[in-house]
Amino acid sequence: MSSASASSDAPEAMLEISRLEVRYGGIRALHDLSLQIPRGSIVTLIGANGAGKSTTLRTVSGLVPPTAGSIRFEGQEIGGWPAHKIVALGLAHVPEGRLVFPDLSVKENLMMGAYLRRDRKVIASDLEWVGEFFPRLRERLRQLAGTLSGGEQQMLAIGRALMGRPTCLMLDEPSLGIAPLLVELIFERLVALNRERGMTMLLVEQNASLALNVSSYAYVLETGGIHLEGSSAELKNRPEIQAAYLGH
Repeated sequence: MSSASASSDAPEAMLEISRLEVRYGGIRALHDLSLQIPRGSIVTLIGANGAGKSTTLRTVSGLVPPTAGSIRFEGQEIGGWPAHKIVALGLAHVPEGRLVFPDLSVKENLMMGAYLRRDRKVIASDLEWVGEFFPRLRERLRQLAGTLSGGEQQMLAIGRALMGRPTCLMLDEPSLGIAPLLVELIFERLVALNRERGMTMLLVEQNASLALNVSSYAYVLETGGIHLEGSSAELKNRPEIQAAYLGH
């Protein structure tokens, strides 16, 4: 599986991060971090635990304030904006651990994703589409989200984000703690979303082999900064990436 190309002649960056710095008290979590996500591409961030991958997504989505640097989405500076304003622009974040509302039904969780919208007929149509996209969710609309399997909850978290009609989707560890067969299904659906709808994606994923297979471009984070970057195909063949992340 592969996605749209992110080459030098690719469309302009939909999301552009420049010299980003984030501190938690006296600890510098990100420093001088710069990356670009071209429109219509899947770009991945890989790196060890604690490298700053989740902090990057949380800062972009407004959950963590940047200390310095720039975050531009569709040409607009959004660094330090509140999360709800960023979601309204079309930038959705599927968090690590899924964070579904366990005591709400599948349908209620999905509708939470549309809370900023007022177009009821289109919302109903999107609910049908998400059900077609993830048939397991359609079969379980009345079921409490807390009773779903990990893989089904991940589908629900993605479906909830899609109900906001985003143009860019950021996903944090979508394969974490999920049975391999469901991981394969979820990633097939993500690639389909990219190919069929042109959805731009920034993917944080511990499974580097999977991430490099579905993305066109990759950044390797180490201790809060970019250590390496290049096309996913190129990085897959680098001995240091194979040794550190691919088990070769």
